[in-house]
Amino acid sequence: MLKILEDLVTLARDRKSNPVEGSYTNKLLKDKSLAKEKVLEEINELIDAVEQDSNKIHEAADVLYHLIIYFEKSGIKIEDVMEELNSRKK
Repeated sequence: MLKILEDLVTLARDRKSNPVEGSYTNKLLKDKSLAKEKVLEEINELIDAVEQDSNKIHEAADVLYHLIIYFEKSGIKIEDVMEELNSRKK
C-alpha cells in the first residue's frame, strides 16, 4: 500500500526533472504559490468532508498528493520527514 505513496514521490521527482507539457503536476511544481494555495484548499476541503462525513477518502487523497508535490517544490525530501517522524518514537 505504501508503494503507491512511493510511486507518487517518484512521479513528482520525475516530472520535476523531465517536465511533461500540460501536466498538472508540472504546473504545481513550477508555481510554489499555486502549490501552497492548493495544499491549503485541499486541507480545508478535507476538514469540511470530515465534519460532513462525506467524501473523506477522496479529499484525503487530494491532500496527500498536493502535500507531496509541495514538498518536492520546496526541497523537502519525504525521506527526511520519515526520519524525523521515526526519531520521535518513544
